[in-house]
Amino acid sequence: MSVQTARMNRQAIEVTTLDDVQEDWHFWLTRPPAERLEALELLRQIHYGYDPATTRLQRIPELVEHL
Repeated sequence: MSVQTARMNRQAIEVTTLDDVQEDWHFWLTRPPAERLEALELLRQIHYGYDPATTRLQRIPELVEHL
């Protein structure tokens, strides 16, 4: 799932306190590692933004030996 295709189900939102994290913790422990990483990556892209056209390194770094 990508940021562009992610949809939020506004009927499934539940506002809780930070003290209620144990239920979430148990839910994510039941999920396979690949699904947890996929969810983490989606949250990262939503939080920090994702633009596939961002500028990358313009050149390849070179290793220089110091004498």
